[in-house]
Amino acid sequence: MPVPLVAVGPRPAQFAVDAIASGGGTVVALDESPEALVWLDPADVVGLREALAVAPDVRWVQLPFAGVDRVAEAGLLDAGRVWTSAKGAYAEPVAEHALALALAGLRHLPERVVARTWGAPKGTSLFDERVTILGGGGIARALIGLLAPFRVDTTVVRRTGEPVPGATRTVPVDQLHHVLSDALVVFVALALTPETERIVGARELAAMDERGWLVNVARGRNVDTDAVVEALRTGSIAGAALDVTDPEPLPDGHPLWDIPSCIVTPHTADTPEMVRPLLAERLRVNVTRFSGGEPLVGVVDVAAGY
Repeated sequence: MPVPLVAVGPRPAQFAVDAIASGGGTVVALDESPEALVWLDPADVVGLREALAVAPDVRWVQLPFAGVDRVAEAGLLDAGRVWTSAKGAYAEPVAEHALALALAGLRHLPERVVARTWGAPKGTSLFDERVTILGGGGIARALIGLLAPFRVDTTVVRRTGEPVPGATRTVPVDQLHHVLSDALVVFVALALTPETERIVGARELAAMDERGWLVNVARGRNVDTDAVVEALRTGSIAGAALDVTDPEPLPDGHPLWDIPSCIVTPHTADTPEMVRPLLAERLRVNVTRFSGGEPLVGVVDVAAGY
């Protein structure tokens, strides 16, 4: 079996070097004719462009996050090489965070954390309720598993409408408005593409149940922030729990910080400490597969942009 030559950029990281070696690869410099490139900084698209110019014979590029929107928007995705992302690799911790946000909102935990008086009893149970998940990928599948003990009726909204295991039903995006009104929680867990930017806006929020909570663990730009502010201020939805925002970081003094029914976490559904071992395993598996000529995990659909 040939030993694949793999470059790592924009700078070496020991966990990546070790994972590549564990998968049977050899780490080389960009000017040593690598066949593959592991790029660890999705924000450095200029550096990625330059790296590919130095190593034009790279046949496979591994990106570190599930979302590849920055690379796609920079026009770097091309069908001339295989691109893989980490989609699915971090699904479990992100789904865990999504569920935690939903339960915190439904049980009014942010209010009780800072309370200094007994207060009135209130809260909403998730058991036997309806939820809607936007997205049918790894996060959605992991979340469906976590939701199973609550006996929820789960609707998944995805581009193709192809059934998702464990969901009560799966519908295409053009039916989104029909599955918002009876959902206690609407989870946003899909890729950011031109088609999904602001997929949740004023119309979608108006279609939600007044008891409903919006939970976003995808990308901030999947949701219209101004529309969320207005929906929370008017009470057309019960609350919003956002691990991602637009803009991000959410600036000090932004209206969302002062709305009691809004929970904001600083993009911590998957912290570096959680991600590193999961990304290392994805690298090991894909280097092994690349060496053996097998299909890679997490292949990006260049046309779809995720």
